[in-house]
Amino acid sequence: MPPSDVTAQIDDLPSVPPAKTRFVAQGRTQRKMRALLDRIATGVVWVGGLATILSIMGIFLYLFKEVAPLFISPESESQATFQTNMIEQPMDQALAIGIDQYQEVAYLIHKGHIEFFQVPSGEPIPYEASQDPITENIVAVAHSAGRGHQYAFGTDDGHIVPVEVGLTPTFHNDIRTIIPTMTHDTPIRVDPTESGIATLAYQETEAGFAVVMVSQSGELWLTVLGEGEGLMLVDEPVITQTRLATYPDGQVTTLALDSLAETLMIGMSDGRLLHWNLQDPDLPQLSHTYLLPNASDRVTALSFLLGDRSLIVGTNKGIVSVWMPVPTEGSGRPIPYKLVRSFTSHDGSVTHLSPSRRDKGFLSTDSTGQMFLHHSTSNQTLLEMRVGDAAIQGLMFAPKANGAVAFNADGTFHVVNIDNAHPEVTTETLFQPVLYEGYANPEYIWQSSSGSDEFEPKFGMWPLIFGTLKGTMYAMLLAVPLAVMGAIYTGMFMSPQLRGIVKPIIEIMAALPSVVLGFLAGLWLAPLLEQIFPAVVGMLILMPLTVTAACIGWQFMPRSIQIRGQSGVDLSVLMIVLFVTILGCLMLNTSIESWLFDADYKQWFRSVFDLHYDQRNALVISMAMGFAVIPIIFSISEDSISNVPKHLIAGSLAMGATQWQTLTRLVLISASPGIFSALMIGFGRAVGETMIVLMATGNTPILDWSLFNGFRTLSANIAVEMPEAPHGGTLYRVLFLSGLLLFTFTFVINTVAEIVRQRLRTKYSQY
Repeated sequence: MPPSDVTAQIDDLPSVPPAKTRFVAQGRTQRKMRALLDRIATGVVWVGGLATILSIMGIFLYLFKEVAPLFISPESESQATFQTNMIEQPMDQALAIGIDQYQEVAYLIHKGHIEFFQVPSGEPIPYEASQDPITENIVAVAHSAGRGHQYAFGTDDGHIVPVEVGLTPTFHNDIRTIIPTMTHDTPIRVDPTESGIATLAYQETEAGFAVVMVSQSGELWLTVLGEGEGLMLVDEPVITQTRLATYPDGQVTTLALDSLAETLMIGMSDGRLLHWNLQDPDLPQLSHTYLLPNASDRVTALSFLLGDRSLIVGTNKGIVSVWMPVPTEGSGRPIPYKLVRSFTSHDGSVTHLSPSRRDKGFLSTDSTGQMFLHHSTSNQTLLEMRVGDAAIQGLMFAPKANGAVAFNADGTFHVVNIDNAHPEVTTETLFQPVLYEGYANPEYIWQSSSGSDEFEPKFGMWPLIFGTLKGTMYAMLLAVPLAVMGAIYTGMFMSPQLRGIVKPIIEIMAALPSVVLGFLAGLWLAPLLEQIFPAVVGMLILMPLTVTAACIGWQFMPRSIQIRGQSGVDLSVLMIVLFVTILGCLMLNTSIESWLFDADYKQWFRSVFDLHYDQRNALVISMAMGFAVIPIIFSISEDSISNVPKHLIAGSLAMGATQWQTLTRLVLISASPGIFSALMIGFGRAVGETMIVLMATGNTPILDWSLFNGFRTLSANIAVEMPEAPHGGTLYRVLFLSGLLLFTFTFVINTVAEIVRQRLRTKYSQY
């Protein structure tokens, strides 16, 4: 065909209307816009999901960063090593060393003379003595336990000279300078035998001081300087001297007085420990005698740990152990000491023990130049350090427990920095029973603080984990049956009109703040429940019976009345029955208590089951927290049941199945993934609940399943303890560990729940 004819035919075709062209163009634009919006929405969802994942990972990493220092091994570093020519004879008893809290000035005491050194240079620091120098021949030096630097110098003629070393910080132009001083009092005779002092123990008290001395002749004397007994405030102090015992020459190797000068421990060369009770200085008593496990060992060092409950013992075989009074049933006072812990042994004889002034840690040194850092509560040797090759004859733990100063027999002075921020935390102290001071057996205990600086922190996590599980379990026991059964009734049997009223009301319950529920539970429900507890027990017994009777009776009602049940008549009847039952139990509260609990339910539980009723207990929490969890479980479960395809339900009923058969064999199976998700979400809500538990229970971290006792959860513990936790301290980081445990537990539960839900969904997808 010629091209001219084709052109003519194209011209003869009908033209497309302009309106239709615009419509097609608009459709293309809308499709493009919809595709663009879909891509944007997909990107937003993807970015949001990624941001959520990153946020969760960020939270986890932040928690881990705060927790990780708890488990970092301690470290030590030599700060200074310098030589002094002050010592003439090695292992001299009349020697002591010390350092200030900033580790800038150290001092050495030898035979009554003192020299101060600048750290780390080791340069001697001159000081002006405000008193005449000590001219007596000093043969022994004893340190008073405490936060200061108090000493007693023992002389060869049986006197002591009380001495105080001062290390006072001053500031000028923001530059700190430590001003060293030494002051001493007049000598006081403590050895009536005048044979000379062989071994000395000294302790300052509020009234004066106490001195225990072994003379060269082997006599053991107690000297106490106390307040006068007169009525005038200017009465002179009274000195009381008591002869305690006589021991053969050389039997007594070391003495240790506690900070109150009420307990004296004596180490003997034959491996014995003598325990003297000095609470009444006029009538001191030898309470107990203990033997070391190896009878051939010789006690070479003794010291009390902070708090004076635990005693550190060092022997000539290098063994370091901790003894403490362990109470036993029916034992008298004082409680006898027992060997409870042993630590890494030294290569040589233990020469010195120096306890920390901040925790239950201590240093030990030996005759080969080894220095070990131990911690009693955690039962571990944290550091092993070599401080020269000569025997260590002077030792002091720095006041802030972040360093130490040691002196070798060859005249070398060592200053060591110690990084040991969290010695009391190990996996064993967190998750295993520990024998704490004052307890008869190892136990799981959480007690983070006390009114005394000598307190032994107890960071057992199991009482908190147990409390979390206990509160969650009791709340779920109440919430799950009510929420799931309510969802089944609402989704399967309730009329659509009534469902449209009931479901929103229950869902609104989820909007109630936890602090309001906790406030009501703690201040209203707990006292009320204590008064009407017998009636509540009666309700638990009668309500199932009356509800069952009402349901059975409903089946015998005329068909015309049963049909009205679709409009809520049956529900109204059931509510009336419940109301009458509850009201009747409340009216018969006293009678029920007489019938069931012999007129006093608290005494009855105590005598029959040894259970003690606390007003704020797990029963209150189960009601309050169950009330908070019910809306979540109910709403999700009801949605899952309502979303079961109606044609499946209609087909089941058309095949002759009853509503109950359809529910149990079709609806519940098909809705099981959603119901399981509801239970897990409710479980997570209960695990993380804080304010209700905080306000409505006693916050007592105990291991007890009793409904009538309180408990403490991980979340509530964080809320209680965090405001008082020093930033970066052990308690602060242990609380972050609680948060990490809670985070991990919730994450694992949710992950497992999602896996189970997906498998249920795949398995029952054919329904």
